[in-house]
Amino acid sequence: MEVGAKPLSIRVVTDGRAGIENQALGLAEAVARLTPALMKVCRVGWRPVFDWLPADLKTPAMLDPASDAPFPAGEEPWPDLWIAAGRASLPLSLMARRRSGGRTFVVQVQDPRLDPGRFDLVVAPAHDGLSGSKVVSITGSPHRITPERLAEAAPAFAAQFEPLPRPRVAVLIGGRSRAFDLTPDHATALADGIAAAVEAEGGSLMLTYSRRTPETAKAAMTDRLAALPGLIWNGEGPNPLFAMLHFADQILVTEDSANMAAEAASTGKPVHILPMVALKPPGKFARLQADLTARGAARPFDRRLDTWRYEPLAETEQAAQAVLRAMTTG
Repeated sequence: MEVGAKPLSIRVVTDGRAGIENQALGLAEAVARLTPALMKVCRVGWRPVFDWLPADLKTPAMLDPASDAPFPAGEEPWPDLWIAAGRASLPLSLMARRRSGGRTFVVQVQDPRLDPGRFDLVVAPAHDGLSGSKVVSITGSPHRITPERLAEAAPAFAAQFEPLPRPRVAVLIGGRSRAFDLTPDHATALADGIAAAVEAEGGSLMLTYSRRTPETAKAAMTDRLAALPGLIWNGEGPNPLFAMLHFADQILVTEDSANMAAEAASTGKPVHILPMVALKPPGKFARLQADLTARGAARPFDRRLDTWRYEPLAETEQAAQAVLRAMTTG
C-alpha cells in the first residue's frame, strides 16, 4: 500500500469508553503527525442478547441501534487504515479485513485474545507477553499525551497552577479493579505518605481521581490532603489532567493503571508508583513497573520526592512508525 500520495483515511473503532478510545485515538493521532490523514471515529456496541457470542459469529445486524455505522456505505470508499481497540471492536476488525479485500490495513490495539495473524498488525503492551510477526510490543499502551497537547491545555489552568509552591506534585489515583482495591484505610495511609512528602519539600498538590476510585477512598484522601496548597479536582468542570502533567515537577501514580503510568512516563518527569491493595498476584502490572523502572522512568514511592532524569518514553510514536512501515511493506 502506498502511503503519502494522498491523505490517509483512518477509521478509529472503539466501544467509546475513554480509557479504551484514548488508546486507539492516540495511535491514530500519532500516525497523523507523521503523514497527512483524515480521521473518523466510530463508537460501537452489541445488543446484550448477542454480546456473549464469539467474535466470528457476530454480524453487523447484531449491533446496538445506537452504534455508529462502522463500514462504508454507498459509494464511500474503504478507509486506508482501521485502528480499533476493545473487545466490542474485534468482530468488526475481522470483518473489515475480510470485506475490504486488502484495501484497508487493520490494526488492533491491545491483546485481542485471538491469533494476531488474523489482523494486519497488533499493537500490544509488552507486559502482556504477546509475540509474533504481526505484533508490535510497546511499553504500556498508546495514548494521546504529547508535549504540545500538554502545553495547549496549560493556559486554561495557569492562574491556578503557576502560583503553587514547587515542587508541584501531580497525583493520579485509580481505584477498584479485578486486580486491586483502594480501601478507606489504605487511602488514608497513602494520603499520609503523600502529605509527608509534599510537606517535607514545601511543595503543593494537584490531585485527580479516576471513575474507579471508591467514594469512601476519595473522602478519606481528600480529608487528609485538603489542607495542602493546590487542587483536588472534584470532577466538575474541565478536566485538568493535561495541565497537571504540564505544570508538575513530580508525578505519583497508583499501580493499578497501565495507561496512567505510561502517560506519566511520556513526560520525562519522575514517576513514583503508589501501592494498592492487591486482590491477586500483580502479574502484568508488576512486569510493566519493572519495565518502567529499567528504563529509568519510575520508582516505588517511598514517602520522598527524589528527582531524577530519563529520556521521555515515546512508545506511541514508535508504534505509529511501525504501522506506516508495515503498510508500505506489507
